[in-house]
Amino acid sequence: MLKENKTFVIGHKNPDTDSICSAIAYAALKNKLGEGDYVAKRAGEVNNETKYVLDFFGVETPEYIAHVGTQVKDVNIKPTPVLTADISIKNAWNTMRDLQESTMPVVDDENGRLQGIISVKDIATANMDIYETRILAMSRTKYTNVLDAIDGTMIVGDPEEEITKGKILIGAANPDLLENYVEDGDMLLTGNRFENQLCGIEMDAGCIVVCTGAPISKTIQKLAQEKGCKIISTPHDTFMVARLISQSAPVRYFMKKDNLITFNSEDFISDIRGTLAKIRHRDFPVLDREGHYCGMLSRRSLLGMENKKIIMVDHNEKSQAVDGIDEAEILEIIDHHRIGSLETTLPVYFRNQPVGCTGTIIYEMYQENDVELDVATAGLLCSAILSDTLMFRSPTCTAKDKKAAEALAKIAGIEIQDHAEKMFRAGSSLADKTPEEIFYQDFKKFSGNGKNFGAGQISSMGKGELEQLRPQIAAYMESVVKKDEMLFFLLTDILTESSDLVFAGEGAKELAEKAFGAAEENWVYVPGMVSRKKQFVPSVLNALQQ
Repeated sequence: MLKENKTFVIGHKNPDTDSICSAIAYAALKNKLGEGDYVAKRAGEVNNETKYVLDFFGVETPEYIAHVGTQVKDVNIKPTPVLTADISIKNAWNTMRDLQESTMPVVDDENGRLQGIISVKDIATANMDIYETRILAMSRTKYTNVLDAIDGTMIVGDPEEEITKGKILIGAANPDLLENYVEDGDMLLTGNRFENQLCGIEMDAGCIVVCTGAPISKTIQKLAQEKGCKIISTPHDTFMVARLISQSAPVRYFMKKDNLITFNSEDFISDIRGTLAKIRHRDFPVLDREGHYCGMLSRRSLLGMENKKIIMVDHNEKSQAVDGIDEAEILEIIDHHRIGSLETTLPVYFRNQPVGCTGTIIYEMYQENDVELDVATAGLLCSAILSDTLMFRSPTCTAKDKKAAEALAKIAGIEIQDHAEKMFRAGSSLADKTPEEIFYQDFKKFSGNGKNFGAGQISSMGKGELEQLRPQIAAYMESVVKKDEMLFFLLTDILTESSDLVFAGEGAKELAEKAFGAAEENWVYVPGMVSRKKQFVPSVLNALQQ
């Protein structure tokens, strides 16, 4: 299992249409330029407006990613071969010796699930500690294992049967003495001694192993068959067979199967470092989401570990970024907002332009690289610009935005006025949403002059819908606002180009009045305000500094 070698292009949390569409379009541009493998991701649920746009142009919603910290799957996982539980410890040792592996996983053949772990130490301990002559019965060893261990041939009996009773016994004594030792189900090791073979059969031995390749008479074979006694022939002498036969016991009897320390491929390295430091194993099994074995993680793998590679679009502040951004390697930032406090460990390509939409910047990059836009990508970027500029009504809108949108609309084959109105109506459909879902649909955190505040926004083509929503949002904000926190929410009417600003939290009303004038109990009407970025945030930061 090799690490994933992809770069994620991702917008901010609670993504809007610009954040999603710009991520998709920029990942497509990077892939067309042949600079690697780029994948668009999202850091939150898409809103109704964005869903409409993606569906309209037949584009799949980017996969959700909650955290960009380095995971086990981002590290090179050693694809160590596996053993099955029925294999003999002799074969397990041979395999480990040939592969130069000190630890190997034992996996179920049928479903690929980990059953246990066997190490060279476990096998050495088994060989040194096997004094129990009933080991084959205790471990329910198959005769196939015995045949393999002693290079034997089954003369009488079924090699697939399991040994369920009896001990291992060397038939060195004469029959008179031997009949005092042989019990029901025993495995008798003997040579070319007819009387000992006959004694074993008569005393209900489970199996007779004839050593040194000695011939076995038809009479003995017939009697053994009648009494249900197995007969095995081996070329080795009795001493060698006695040494080897206990090694036919299956791995499952000796493997570690309880309290195994395993990791999931989705685990974050930061979460498992403590275990890796505390437990001095060389390798640890890695399982996938379904619990199937997929390789071994070693400490050495972490030495060359690379963090996830990220390109941030439509934001540059840590508070708005996907969780785990500190653990990721940021390669680029493409944005149109104010420059925040994000720090990077290495220099990055940072493109920040004072335009109304990140989609406008992405469109310019397509032109600069002479890459042709397909219909769907052009449609996404046009929709992003119309959304962020409120169809050119926002004070953030520039001549570049309008020119880009018109060019993109032509490629996409859409009429701007009609498409924008349908898009906004889809986005302002709030019937199926709770106040919580509406509040966090487009929510961002900010800070200034030592104060932290959060601001959400929703736009609608109808003032009546916004007026009905206002008390619900106000009640929700009051229920969730924390101590020393201020929350704001803009209910923006696109047609009248105005907003009702709802607020909650200690000092929020005073701050709203200082920035926007006299307020009601929990809201203030602000004519002409449609942009959170260019109007609301600068006004609030100004008021905080006074």
